[in-house]
Order: sequence, then structure tokens, then C-alpha cells
Amino acid sequence: MKKWTLMAAVVLAVGLIAQTSAASSTSGETVLEFKTMVGVDGPFRGAANAIRGIPGAGAPWRIDDVNGELRSDGKLEIDVEGLVLVNTGLNPAAAFRGAVSCLTSTDTTVSTVNLVTEQFPATPTGDSEIDAEVSLPSPCVAPIVFVMNAGGTSWFAVTGS
Repeated sequence: MKKWTLMAAVVLAVGLIAQTSAASSTSGETVLEFKTMVGVDGPFRGAANAIRGIPGAGAPWRIDDVNGELRSDGKLEIDVEGLVLVNTGLNPAAAFRGAVSCLTSTDTTVSTVNLVTEQFPATPTGDSEIDAEVSLPSPCVAPIVFVMNAGGTSWFAVTGS
């Protein structure tokens, strides 16, 4: 009986250490978690109806699936699947960038801060894993997340439904 008690204690201790290690490796609180994005289309194409100063791409895009999270320490993860041009069903971009747009304030003014990540490889079928860190302003009010072109000049998909 003592053997089983000792083994149970060891298993419990290992489990607690693993749980503590996993918890400490994730810093920052979740600011935004999302499972939907909208591809650029209609009046959002081009600069006329830019969102927070970021213009939409010139052609319509669609996205099949996305899973993303922004944390208070600036950790941004976006798992993109099927982000492609509507007319061809393919992605011509070799890389995507992520972007976070926040409203921030001082005592008397509100301003927009747009933070763009480095490039991440994208497949011809529109799959990409963006795993980056940005320096969020304090406060970061009403964050919006974009998937952008490799140049960081226009968006293909934005948080929304």
C-alpha cells in the first residue's frame, strides 16, 4: 500500500510542476480571442474606407478559418487557414503580416496606434501561422486585428463576422 501512496504522490508532484511551468510560460491576460475574420470586399477595398488608417487590398479576399489571440503583454497569435483571393481561390502572397490597431489616450486626446508584425510564410492555399509580439500602448482600447500583405500596406482580413 505504501508503494502506491508514494507513486501517487510522485505523479501528483510531477503534475503540479508541469501545470505551474505551463502557467508561467504564458504571461499576460487575454485581451482579445477570436475565431472569425472577414475578408476584404465591397467598399472596404482600397483606401476610400480604410479601417483606422489601414486600407483594404484592391481585390476581394475570403478566409475559411482562423483562430487567434492577443494578450496584454503584446503576444499575438493568428492561425490562418484558406485566406485567398475570391476570384482564383489561391493566395498569391508568399507571406502575411499581422497587425493590431488600438485606440489610446492621454489626458485630453485619443489617438490610433497601428502595430505591424514581421512577415510570416503563407502557402498558396492561404495558410499561415503568425506568432509575434507587439508593444501595446497603455491603454489599448478597442483592439482590432488584421492579416495584411507582406509589405504591411493593406489588409486581407480583419476581426469581425
